[in-house]
Amino acid sequence: MTSTQRMTNKVVAVTGAGRGIGLGIAERFAGEGAAVVLVDRDDSVREAAAEVAAKSGVQALGVVCDVTQESDVTAFIEAVQTGFRRLDVLINNAGTITISPLDDLTLDAWNSVLAVNTTGAFLCAKAAAPLIRRTSRNGRILNAASGQARQGFIYTPHYAASKFGVIGLTQSLAKELAKDGITVNAYCPGIVGSDMWAYNDREWGRLLGDYAPGELMAKWVADIPLGRAGTNDDVANLLLFLASDEAGYITGQAINVDGGMFMN
Repeated sequence: MTSTQRMTNKVVAVTGAGRGIGLGIAERFAGEGAAVVLVDRDDSVREAAAEVAAKSGVQALGVVCDVTQESDVTAFIEAVQTGFRRLDVLINNAGTITISPLDDLTLDAWNSVLAVNTTGAFLCAKAAAPLIRRTSRNGRILNAASGQARQGFIYTPHYAASKFGVIGLTQSLAKELAKDGITVNAYCPGIVGSDMWAYNDREWGRLLGDYAPGELMAKWVADIPLGRAGTNDDVANLLLFLASDEAGYITGQAINVDGGMFMN
């Protein structure tokens, strides 16, 4: 079997797939032969799915879904069942961040970040697990954590809490779903070029010393042992392995993909 065939006959759903890392992940899995379901709260995800299908030649479905709303998540899984009659891999990639000093951090901002990053992963896993259990021989759930699941950064206690929560969710589900042959792992990206990191650069730069645009990120990237920021492909490469049959004995783990930023 060649590398371009390793996901053939699998159905993979990716949340937060309208753009950025999520779209890059969906494109890579499609390129490896998987049918892909792109999920995002922005209705442009339908156009993104059409482009993935046209480029890769596989089936791709775009589903509009707010992962913080249980009714939306239920409808998303029903769309997968109707369209493909199976689900092999769920990638809980949807995420959000805000940056704020503690004195200015509102309860609404706290709740909003945890709702997407942690509760959204829970809701999607809960809805998807029965379908994966019934229809997949080697089911996989992969949850987006972060470098901030290793070490909280200044001005983002809510984001750090949400990502530490993803690790706990991952470990608990890994133990519960092991009897069903479903592995559950988390991935911890570092700095990856994206709209989110452009926001991070601007807001952290403003609060940490009035850095010029790009200056703070350049400083942080220079401290990465491998000397560069990550890419969508760096993240997708890890997920392709974790979703493969070769990773069948790996569960409950949180794996860094960050060029050595965090070595734990």
